[in-house]
Amino acid sequence: MKEWNSFDKIIKGKGMWLINSKGNKMLDGVASMWCNVWGHSNPELIRAITNQSKKLQHSSMFNLTNEPAERLAENLVNISPGMHKVFFSDNGSTAMEIAIKLAVQYWKNIGEKKKIKIATIENGYHGDTFGAMSVGYVPEFFGKFKEQLFSTIQFPVPNKYRIPSGFTFSDYQNYCIEKIEKKFSKNNNIAAFIMESGAQVAGGVIIYPKGFQRKISQLCKKYDVLFVLDEIATGLGRLGSMIQYEEQKSTPDIVAYGKMLTGGYLTMAVTMTNKKIYDSYLGEFNDCKHLFHGHTYTGNPIAAAVANENLKMYKTKSLIKKIQKTSKVFEKFYQEISEIDIVGDIRHKGMLMGIELVTNRKKKTPIHPKKSINKIFFEEGKKQGIYLRTLGNIVMLVPPLAISEKELNLLLNGVIRTIKAARSKVI
Repeated sequence: MKEWNSFDKIIKGKGMWLINSKGNKMLDGVASMWCNVWGHSNPELIRAITNQSKKLQHSSMFNLTNEPAERLAENLVNISPGMHKVFFSDNGSTAMEIAIKLAVQYWKNIGEKKKIKIATIENGYHGDTFGAMSVGYVPEFFGKFKEQLFSTIQFPVPNKYRIPSGFTFSDYQNYCIEKIEKKFSKNNNIAAFIMESGAQVAGGVIIYPKGFQRKISQLCKKYDVLFVLDEIATGLGRLGSMIQYEEQKSTPDIVAYGKMLTGGYLTMAVTMTNKKIYDSYLGEFNDCKHLFHGHTYTGNPIAAAVANENLKMYKTKSLIKKIQKTSKVFEKFYQEISEIDIVGDIRHKGMLMGIELVTNRKKKTPIHPKKSINKIFFEEGKKQGIYLRTLGNIVMLVPPLAISEKELNLLLNGVIRTIKAARSKVI
């Protein structure tokens, strides 16, 4: 933190660009932390916020409800196959905390008290609160809190760039699935399997091989383990489909959305369940089956109103089709990026790209400079007029979903120049 002694003050956002107090523009290459959909200062979203703020700014959802939240719940159920009910919260971490609590309490509600363990895959990320850290344990981020976290059962994830010796990629996928089935078959105490849907994002942009997620969902069904998916960063278009689990052919029992839910304009997240989970919470007062959980701004009507407008715009502007077309721009730059000698691997799906930096291509040695790669790339990117952020040795490209092909070309050209300019500072 000592390295960051000053910060750019952003005073305005327009389209895909951020403008600082000195009037300098930066192309928003990380969608303002992966959540922006339509760019900044979108008139339709601003109108939805303004109109709702004139009627009802906030009202508790404890014993009450409001029209925008009810409409949003209905809209989400309509686009989420297999989902039945919605629990509102404030952000991705809280949505995943709720998912964990729902999964564990479900078994207690139906009288299965032995099912208490959570299974996950290594390298996943689900947020920064304690439950989320436990199920998405990234050692570099959370090692200092390890003793305070609850234990989970972790399984390896197939990363095509880093396959253990002696395996083909296909063999290693089978090995990962076999490990899960072996554990499931010998343990009846696993309450839920939790994973990001479609790809691991903060863990380094690991795109799952075809069929991997579906096979896990089938094992969960076979061995009576709840299947819980995190689509906070990967759903609602980021990976090129509206509902990523639908593309993966793997319907969950519980799913969480966040990030792009409001177009990136206000904070809101949801945790959704199927009817089986919801029904287990229905009972008389003395049964004590209720989920004792809630947040002050749960179901905030302004956030719900802008989320409804955002989801409407996905349809009226055919955003998913646009993403599928625009995302092909990334592919045009594969060759040029891969020719830079510190680039070890490029991973891409939809509007997400991870560029892994290494000091030795043959040994695949990750870059670990004395100074923060993130700061180096931020400063070099700023010189190129782009806002970039890295996670470890991975350069992350997560632009607003509605970015134009012209602006995406600008971003990728800027990234190439940034990597070349940063090269001497990171090795």
